[in-house]
Amino acid sequence: MKESGIKVIATNRKAARDYFLLDRIEAGIALQGSEIKSVRAGQVSLRESYVRIDDREAWLMNAHIAPYDAASTFNHEPQRPRRLLLHRREIHRLHEKVRIKGFTLIPTKMYLKGGRAKIEIALARGKRQYDKRREIAKRDAEREIARTARRKGRK
Repeated sequence: MKESGIKVIATNRKAARDYFLLDRIEAGIALQGSEIKSVRAGQVSLRESYVRIDDREAWLMNAHIAPYDAASTFNHEPQRPRRLLLHRREIHRLHEKVRIKGFTLIPTKMYLKGGRAKIEIALARGKRQYDKRREIAKRDAEREIARTARRKGRK
C-alpha cells in the first residue's frame, strides 16, 4: 500500500479489535542498521507490542523485527526495546494520559516515510468482552442490510 510517499510495512489489526483507539501520533524509531534492512524487507510484527514511557523516554516493547540474513555476526536481537523519537512535550502529554486508569499506548502501524521508519501509536482504552460482541453484532447487521439492498436492486 503506497500513498503519497508512505509505504506501510506492518499493521496491528488486533489493536482495533481489542481497544478503543482515541488519539494517534506519529513517532520515529531509533533502529540499528540490520533492523532497518529487515523493516524495508517487511519482516516486522506488531502483534503483541506496546509503548512504555519511563525516564522521560518512550520505548517500543515486544515489536518483532526479524534478523537480517546478510548481517551475519552484527545482527540485532529481534524483540529488543526500541527508543521512539518524540518531542519532550509529546512524551509528557502522553505520560499524563497513560497514568489515567485503563489507558495504554498501542502501535497501530509501521511505515516508511521519506526513507525513514515511522510508527503510528494510539492512545487506547481496552474493550470489554461485551463491547466486542456489540461491535460484531453491529457489523453483522450492516452486512445483512447491504445484502438485502443488493437483492432488491437486482429485481
